[in-house]
Amino acid sequence: MDIYTIIFLALAVFIFLRLRSVLGQRTGSERPYDRAAPNVAPRTQDNNVVPMPGTVIDQAPLAPNADVAPADRWKGVAEAGTPLAAGLDAIAAQDSSFDPRHFLAGARSAYEMIVLAFANGDRRALKDLLSSEVYESFEAVIKDREKHEQKTETRFVSIDKAELVNAEARDRAAQLTVRFVSQMISVTRDKTGAIVDGNPDKVADITDVWTFARDTSSRDPNWKLVGTGSAG
Repeated sequence: MDIYTIIFLALAVFIFLRLRSVLGQRTGSERPYDRAAPNVAPRTQDNNVVPMPGTVIDQAPLAPNADVAPADRWKGVAEAGTPLAAGLDAIAAQDSSFDPRHFLAGARSAYEMIVLAFANGDRRALKDLLSSEVYESFEAVIKDREKHEQKTETRFVSIDKAELVNAEARDRAAQLTVRFVSQMISVTRDKTGAIVDGNPDKVADITDVWTFARDTSSRDPNWKLVGTGSAG
């Protein structure tokens, strides 16, 4: 064996040892890699999903971009230069996380929840969504129905529109007024099942104008219904 063969063998052994130290060794405890398996969050022993770091579970609305031109800031919600746009500016100045589009999405859900809770006499649900003054007026109607042993059945067909018509901020109190245009079926029956109001076979066009408010200095992000009205 000549000197060159010995050198090459020594070099090969050196390279092998270096690769072994860098790549490591299999211990027999490694999990096989399944190429078809989806990426899933790890689970605890009781099979509750553990959120991965950085996973968005419930992303908060983005704050309006201060660099956006005033004419485009409330695009699709309010025209620049209008009292509504000025009111939205005032609310955003008090609450940098305010997003009117996110608010309107929540307002649509709240509108349906309140209408159905009122029809069903669900005081518990109403208390969480209404101001004390509005709750008292709603409860008075519910009590009257109960006194006369009447029940109201309401079903939404659609909510066709939910648009902001007014916005203002005063002393850290923000108020937003929304016009809802919807279609629903509603009927009130007495204890015998006879109809005393409404029509179970007729879809009614309804326009409601509701005002929601919240304290922008509070950590509570929820808005409550503080005023109701209707329009033709």
